Amino acid sequence: MTHTTTSRTTPTDVDVLIIGAGISGVGAAAQLTTRRPGTSFVILEGRDAVGGTWDLFRYPGIRSDSDMPTFGYGFRPWTHRKSIADGHLILDYLRQTVAEHGLARHIRFGHRVVGAEFSSATGRWTVTAHQPGSRKKARFTARFLFLGTGMYDHDAGFTPEFTGIEEFAGTVVHPQHWPADLDYAGKRVIVIGSGATAVTLIPSMARTAGHVTMLQRSPSYVFSVPAHDSVAVALRRLVGHRRAHRIVRRKNIMVTRGVYKASRRMPKLMRRLLIAGVRRQLPRHFDVATHFTPRYDPWDQRLCVVPDGDLFKAISAGRASVVTDHVDRFTRTGIRLRSGQELTGDVVVTATGLAMAPFGKIRLTVDGRETRPSDTMAYKAMMLSGVPNLVFALGYTNLSWTLKVDLVCEHFCRLLDHMDAHGHDTFEAVHDDPAAARVPYMDLSSNYVLRGIGEFPRAGTSGPWTVEMAYERDVERLREGPVEDGALRFTSLGPVASGSRPGAAG
Repeated sequence: MTHTTTSRTTPTDVDVLIIGAGISGVGAAAQLTTRRPGTSFVILEGRDAVGGTWDLFRYPGIRSDSDMPTFGYGFRPWTHRKSIADGHLILDYLRQTVAEHGLARHIRFGHRVVGAEFSSATGRWTVTAHQPGSRKKARFTARFLFLGTGMYDHDAGFTPEFTGIEEFAGTVVHPQHWPADLDYAGKRVIVIGSGATAVTLIPSMARTAGHVTMLQRSPSYVFSVPAHDSVAVALRRLVGHRRAHRIVRRKNIMVTRGVYKASRRMPKLMRRLLIAGVRRQLPRHFDVATHFTPRYDPWDQRLCVVPDGDLFKAISAGRASVVTDHVDRFTRTGIRLRSGQELTGDVVVTATGLAMAPFGKIRLTVDGRETRPSDTMAYKAMMLSGVPNLVFALGYTNLSWTLKVDLVCEHFCRLLDHMDAHGHDTFEAVHDDPAAARVPYMDLSSNYVLRGIGEFPRAGTSGPWTVEMAYERDVERLREGPVEDGALRFTSLGPVASGSRPGAAG
């Protein structure tokens, strides 16, 4: 279901302007509706449908790589029997959330935000959006800006330069731009890559393709999990969806955090366990050492999850195979490898990664001065130093994305309650120690992170400037901790002279 029109009564001046109608933006809007029913808001979405990533990506087999009881919202139980869910089920869940909270009337589709300017004199944001097919730019004003834009560039994925690719007589596709009419039934498919997208595509395509070859430069950790959570199913029958949801979420958070912590503290042991798990699911003669034994430690990069070991089943059945080598060049009939081997294919899928882009590539300006995200520090991993009245949602890299989004939205609502109670008009995180250490926002060694993280805000090494990829610590900081601290300055505008910057209060 797509939406191309929105009620003309949608206001252009609101309390909160939410950018993005994906899982983060919908979550923020739902929480505002529930926790602050008097707060006015509009959601601007550049595409013509709800869903963000889950509407953008259309490649075969697209699914969650986190369990849905934690990838779903804390306030809305995941009730489907599948714990690792197909993309269309996640889209249905998001659409149902929109319907249940009456959010459709607040969404303006086809509004791609290109710029946002904050004025300290008025305490308001002015946001500019492009509309397809129109030369005019739409303008909105708001007290607060909430960026639910994710961390990927929705315009294009990443594809390395491959020598001779123009000579290939077959079809080359990137998963981010999957053609709806691509027919690969009975054909020889080569998937370049070994990450989450590749291990999702291969078993799905292998059902109808003649054969699928995963071509990788180096292996990734691949971890098999049950597609269905029998504990969750039993609990739903015993205690109902809502109570079961709370119990299963706690269970899954503990298990996932336990695996992560064990991987960081005992990497050699976890490495042996993960590789032994792969070896058990493949034929005895399979060369696990070459094809499924990474050079890095577990969780230096995100683990690739395969439900019910579907990738291993496709390999064991002979429908898929793995080649670990480097691409030398494309040829007319396939790919020649550095070893001299040539792979013949009709379709090549470049599952070579995504491109990161901070905050939807929106140009941020404060009092006429452009602010680049990379020049700022992340405060509580949800605000930018020197940028007033702005909150962003970037989820976890080592746990379900939405667990962090839920906490950020809760804290944002608490922050607005605090400002109302004290008569404040603006907030601003102030990082006033230029000598303090600045570190990358996330420390994964994945190539897409290494390529793009330099454009994101920096993190600090202490206090509210750390980026905690740890749910339990964020619960303490965002759900249970105080709104106020010495680094967050509040301002009450009052009857100030036009154009002057108010003094900080509190």
